[in-house]
This record gives sequence, structure tokens and C-alpha cells, in this order.
Amino acid sequence: MRSVLVRRLIEPDVPKVAEIHGEAFSRQGHSAEWIRCNAQAFPRMRYYVAESAGALCGFVLWTEKSGFRKDVVLELEQIAVAARCRKQGVGQALIMQSLPDVVRQLADRGATLKAVFVTTRADNDAQGLYRKTLGAEVEATLPSLYSADEVVMIAREPLRSKPTPNVRTRKSGAPGRRER
Repeated sequence: MRSVLVRRLIEPDVPKVAEIHGEAFSRQGHSAEWIRCNAQAFPRMRYYVAESAGALCGFVLWTEKSGFRKDVVLELEQIAVAARCRKQGVGQALIMQSLPDVVRQLADRGATLKAVFVTTRADNDAQGLYRKTLGAEVEATLPSLYSADEVVMIAREPLRSKPTPNVRTRKSGAPGRRER
């Protein structure tokens, strides 16, 4: 696994995150607009980025579902790793290192994480990542939802896994920059 720093997204990250988004989700359009509008929806939506060797190499988007409740259901809405960085543990680092920060933010308002849900194509190898990092299991298959059959995965004990030891999380970007 490569050395990865996971931190919250800041405004100057948006163009690079949009580039990674466009590469990973080629059927979707308007990546910069998508990233920018979601980043402005904090705290409902929380972006984290992964840096390695001084460059952004991935992102994850956590979305709080169904209002600001005491028992929170989060959706791992999107995760993407730049092609040059795939199969090196970046996706795992993004999940394992950002989720505890989200949980701390929830605790600050008196809420706790109840479950994480993920939807992904039925043929997506990322299902293994969601099982490994979150303990998520397939609950349903939805035929022809987006571009193919989609599975709904639920993690009912998402914090059971231990963080990867050589991965660090930082709450903000570079000193003096505003967090999103």
C-alpha cells in the first residue's frame, strides 16, 4: 500500500477532484459542477480527498440520509481513485480514514452512526472493498437502474474494521485554507 494522507476537501481541490470524477464516472457529465454543488452541501455531504506523493489521487463522498437524525444512516455516495493509483489501497484508505472523522462530527451534535449504505453496479469489483472495509452486504438488486443492474449494500456495523496503520488523516487542507 502506498503512503496516503486523507483529509477533508477544500475549495482549491475541486478541479482535480472533478478530473478524477470525470475519469472514473465517464457516463456522468458536468463533473466540476457536480463536485462544486455537493461540496457546498456540507454538513449533509462530506468530501474527503486522498493525497499521495504530493498529488490528489482520489476522493470519497459521504451523504447523510433522511434528515439530521440522532441515529444516522450515511450513504457512501461516490468513491473514485485516479487510474494511476488504483489497486494500491487508496480506496480503502479513503473509507477507513474518513469515516471516523465523520463519526466525530456526528457525535459533536449528539448523533451516532447507525448504518452505511452503498449502491453500485452489480458487476462492480468495488463490492469487495465495501465488504472488507465496512462489512457491507448485498441487501437487494435493482434491475436496470442506471447503466446496469445496481445492488444495494448495507453495513450495519461499519466501524468494526481497524484503520490501516500507515495512512494518516488530517481534518483540513493546508494551513489557512477553509474546510468544506
